[in-house]
Amino acid sequence: MTSSQALELAYRECEAITRREAKNFAYGIRLLHRPERRALSAVYALARRIDDIGDGDEPPEHRLEGLAGVRKQLGELSALGEAGNDPVLLAIADARSRYDLPMDAFEDLVDGCEMDVGGTTYATIDALVVYCRRVAGSVGRLSLAVFGSAGKPGACGLADDLGVALQLTNILRDVKEDKRRGRVYLPASDAAAQGSPPDLSDDESLGRLVAFECTRAEEWFERGLKLLPLLDRRSQACVGAMAGIYHRLLRRIARDPMAVTRSRVSVPASEKLWVAMSCLVSPRGAVAPARVQGAS
Repeated sequence: MTSSQALELAYRECEAITRREAKNFAYGIRLLHRPERRALSAVYALARRIDDIGDGDEPPEHRLEGLAGVRKQLGELSALGEAGNDPVLLAIADARSRYDLPMDAFEDLVDGCEMDVGGTTYATIDALVVYCRRVAGSVGRLSLAVFGSAGKPGACGLADDLGVALQLTNILRDVKEDKRRGRVYLPASDAAAQGSPPDLSDDESLGRLVAFECTRAEEWFERGLKLLPLLDRRSQACVGAMAGIYHRLLRRIARDPMAVTRSRVSVPASEKLWVAMSCLVSPRGAVAPARVQGAS
């Protein structure tokens, strides 16, 4: 097999992972031109691998060993350009050469997943934002490199802000599932202010806390969506679709905060497709910031 054939198969593997695993991001990635779509699929595939190690069922020490192994591979790739026969790393090496990917962003993601392994709780929103920037803002910064917008003033900070908005929405959606895994992401200071016990064991007060955090997440969306004008049209459509889907998820939770205590809240596939197609016509129209019901 030639090197070009191996690279083609590597990208195909990354695209297959993205189609299979990226329930929301895949809608946006599809809107990119082929070279950028392949590069962002490689970014997603490696991010998915790192996240899966951190979220796995193995004992914590084994998961930490796995994350340390990825960190070593990243170091070798950054210093020597060595990807071995690993298809995901091979695609990342090629994408890095084409788009100057900030490899330290993957290191940030590993740091965030190590925090997850510890089952960390967060005292304040500032502490939680650090985590969100590591696990979600990092992917935003990698995406900016693929879009060719990383050097624009303010772009990286706005990508971080949008990443915080997306991650906060994830946290609100998964609050009960995470609690079962020993993870309580919502800040303890906010829980106390809403009359919720630290372990979120009372659903009624948890509903009040979720409603409060929805307002906070909306504010992060308002900031992060200012990134869109800094992107070219295809990149706007990609980010608009991703953000639009998560924004609609946030709105669903905000309309009924108690829903997250009963089942997993989601956006129907038909609505996700509508958002993606709308973003091809008007990238900002499908995600126009609007206060969630009850926000002030």
